[in-house]
Amino acid sequence: MKAEYATYTLLFKNKAVTSRDTLTSRHTYYIRIWDDAHERCGIGECALFRGLGDDDRPDYEEILKDTCRHISGTASLDELSLPPLTSLRFGVETAIADLTSGGNFRPFPSSWSEGLGKITINGLIWMGTAEEMLSRIDEKLHDGFRCVKLKIGGIDFDEELRLLRYIRERFSPESLQLRLDANGAFTPSNAMSRLEKLSEYSIHSIEQPIRQGQWEEMKRICRESPIPIALDEELIGCRSTEEKERLLATICPQYIILKPSLCGGFKAADEWVDLATMHGAGWWATSALESDIGLNAIAQWVSTKGVTMPQGLGTGQLYVNNIQSPLMLTGDELCYNPDKRWTLPQLDWHN
Repeated sequence: MKAEYATYTLLFKNKAVTSRDTLTSRHTYYIRIWDDAHERCGIGECALFRGLGDDDRPDYEEILKDTCRHISGTASLDELSLPPLTSLRFGVETAIADLTSGGNFRPFPSSWSEGLGKITINGLIWMGTAEEMLSRIDEKLHDGFRCVKLKIGGIDFDEELRLLRYIRERFSPESLQLRLDANGAFTPSNAMSRLEKLSEYSIHSIEQPIRQGQWEEMKRICRESPIPIALDEELIGCRSTEEKERLLATICPQYIILKPSLCGGFKAADEWVDLATMHGAGWWATSALESDIGLNAIAQWVSTKGVTMPQGLGTGQLYVNNIQSPLMLTGDELCYNPDKRWTLPQLDWHN
């Protein structure tokens, strides 16, 4: 077996604003693994997310190089050990799954990847000025989304309430589901009062109201909140089965959000699904600003899970130079068109 990697910079069409940061570009890595004996290859995305998890370190590319050397010195997939960093595991797992299934960007084949299924997704409203967010909300509603997720915590809270009031005056809870993502913008002292005010607008759930790592405070909020709580960043860095069990048993969230490139890769996400089910928590998957290579892998993985609730899968429309792929959006349904081809840009591969 052999492996090599390439770097790529994705450029946002518009600034992506959260309560943590403002993004104009996103650096990512691709890994290609092939087997000369069978003349096939698999490609995955090592979707490093700066500022989150344990991946943001100066020697990231050196670890990626070492991973490629390790793979290139391995005789078979059975002997391969996965790298320690979660985004590397995500990329390597994708490439291996793609290679195993015969290549052609089909890491988790299903009827969906044959063009026979659809995955309902939520429309994502990024933070901005009140006017910008109103315009984005109108656009998503016009496009036919029945579930909209708003990033909050970046503008004045009263302005955010006004936006929610604007939506609810036009759309009932039966016709439009509202999800919120605070990205830890609230504090333990003000979270409950804000959740009470938000609950007036029939909110489906809110992700990560306070910063991760405050388990007892999050437990209290999950118990007392009038809005169901979804854990997101809380899952990052939680690796062992025992620690995952302890987190779910302690906090008792209503939902967990799975970002495979941040929560340990696909095998770890499988374990999270099993544990969440045991603890009575719901879940859905969310992409984490990957290009269409990573997004495709997550969507194919989701398609094997028999999900019915809307997923948080972007469609690559954030970038001006995304990978050209068979992924397509019809209304609020993500589809795969097998008649379209994948087209990679000119990449400088290293081993």
